[in-house]
Amino acid sequence: MSKKIYVGNISFKATEDAVRELFLTVGEVESVNIITDSYTGQSKGFGFVEMSSEEDASKAIETLNGTTFMERTLSVAEARQKRRSGSGFGGKRGSFNSNRGQGWRRR
Repeated sequence: MSKKIYVGNISFKATEDAVRELFLTVGEVESVNIITDSYTGQSKGFGFVEMSSEEDASKAIETLNGTTFMERTLSVAEARQKRRSGSGFGGKRGSFNSNRGQGWRRR
């Protein structure tokens, strides 16, 4: 079963192919995804690598965490599950300003 790992502090010049080549030195790579800004297309400096097995993922974390790649020290760790976002105010969504504009003016 494949295992996803987080890779932080990636050089903004790095490509997914370059990251793939680095991780292939440790084990079999399923996929590489460098996160980019949706407006500019610029790398955000982190991404995810999916290794083909838990053993390869563990070996990649042990071997590559703290190593220098393209003049940057990589942070490699097990990926955490994505958090769900909500309204942040509790209750039903959008309730924070639900009465906005009502009852504020005298008639």
